[in-house]
Amino acid sequence: MRPETLVRDHTIYACVMGSRAFGLATEGSDTDRRGVFVAPTPLFWRFEKPPTHVEGPAEEQFAWELERFCELALRANPNILECLHSPLVEYVDDTGRELLALREAFLSRRAHGTFTRYALGQRKKLEADVRTHGAPRWKHAMHLLRLLMSSGDLLRTGALTIDAGDRREQLLAVKRGEIPWPEVESRMNRLAAEADEASRRSPLPEAPDHRRVEDFLVRVRRASALQPDPYDEVVQGVVHGGGVG
Repeated sequence: MRPETLVRDHTIYACVMGSRAFGLATEGSDTDRRGVFVAPTPLFWRFEKPPTHVEGPAEEQFAWELERFCELALRANPNILECLHSPLVEYVDDTGRELLALREAFLSRRAHGTFTRYALGQRKKLEADVRTHGAPRWKHAMHLLRLLMSSGDLLRTGALTIDAGDRREQLLAVKRGEIPWPEVESRMNRLAAEADEASRRSPLPEAPDHRRVEDFLVRVRRASALQPDPYDEVVQGVVHGGGVG
């Protein structure tokens, strides 16, 4: 089964991410699409396993197979957690709605470590740009500030909100390069310190609800196993069409 067929025929959840989901879109902003598909269970019984992710078929489109998506979410991967909380949902079926109902099961204090490590990596890239070119990539600086804000809010409240809301204009000012880099650095330092403090009193559990997520995955795999084997359908189509002989 071709990767694009998995996305086309087996997607359970699709959303828009990036600046449009963050409330930071401006004229000319890309539309980044993300999704989750369920590879039919019989495909896992063969030597060649289905892909864990698929790029495309459209531009700026990327999708994860459900199991890989859940694994990353349980590890508190920032991009995956934010995907689950996009306000711009383009498609969701019954299985996708079950996945969205599990959003809180993925959240835990582990997010502090993963968000912090991701932010640190992005910060080093910005600092390298400043050393090399005299200025950071301001768009990336804006998104890093937004991530730090989102991380702090999550640890304080136990809820993940990705829309910039009333912080939109100050973040867009950073994107336009209107805020001096030393001030942007100071904001990053302050937000990181606030997240550290919030993590110590966070209402989030220490670990995600691994069992609840796994039970969901097993139910989905079992239901899929009861469906016709898509590989057999492909083979039969080739044979009946004269492609084998």
